[in-house]
Amino acid sequence: MPMTPAIATHDLSKHFGDVERAHCHLGYVAGDVALWPQLTGTETLDLLGNLSGHVDTAFRAELIERLQLDPSKRVRSYSIVNRQKIALVAAFMTRPDVLLLDEPTSGLDPLMEAVFQSIAREAAARGQTIFLSSHILDEVEDLCDRVGILRAGKLVEVATLDDLRRLHTTVVEVAVDGPFPAFDDVPGVTAVDLIPGGARLSVTGSPAGLLTRLATLPVQRMRTDEPSLEEIFLTYY
Repeated sequence: MPMTPAIATHDLSKHFGDVERAHCHLGYVAGDVALWPQLTGTETLDLLGNLSGHVDTAFRAELIERLQLDPSKRVRSYSIVNRQKIALVAAFMTRPDVLLLDEPTSGLDPLMEAVFQSIAREAAARGQTIFLSSHILDEVEDLCDRVGILRAGKLVEVATLDDLRRLHTTVVEVAVDGPFPAFDDVPGVTAVDLIPGGARLSVTGSPAGLLTRLATLPVQRMRTDEPSLEEIFLTYY
């Protein structure tokens, strides 16, 4: 399960002795959302907002509209998706310094996933820190600037996406005019497979040496296949 901190970091350690004060700086979406069935959506948001004491009511209304949520209904009548929307509104509406989101798009359709991603990017742009735990690796790849990988409950890697890719193999296909020269001495090139009209190169680490050598050749075309986050993730298991 990747856990991915985004953009900024806030020091909440000074609030650890005051739970209520620390709570005001946090927004949280649980992996399994449980709410009060007898309350309406509005009453639920009011109750959760009172815990933090600083709800931006205009922003709350905007989130409700963007997520297409009807807050007038009782929670017991909500689908799992609408309960998820309530949790998302509650987490973001206070504009907290830190957001802890566990599988936040669970059950959302592609349209609502896109809305969530827009809301998350806007929060990050305001300087809020987002910790996103998700099995949807495409979502992680789109949203996050740093990735942590957990294996057997232990954090085994924390790095930017670019750094993770440098640690793994990128495949570069190059077509040249004429015979393909030897590349065994180029730093970072770990394998060379000749193909019609050129070669398929496996590259690990910085591509600087490869690019320097290619600049001396009559390159006709070039295609790069970087490893996806899913491919990188699977190498740790």
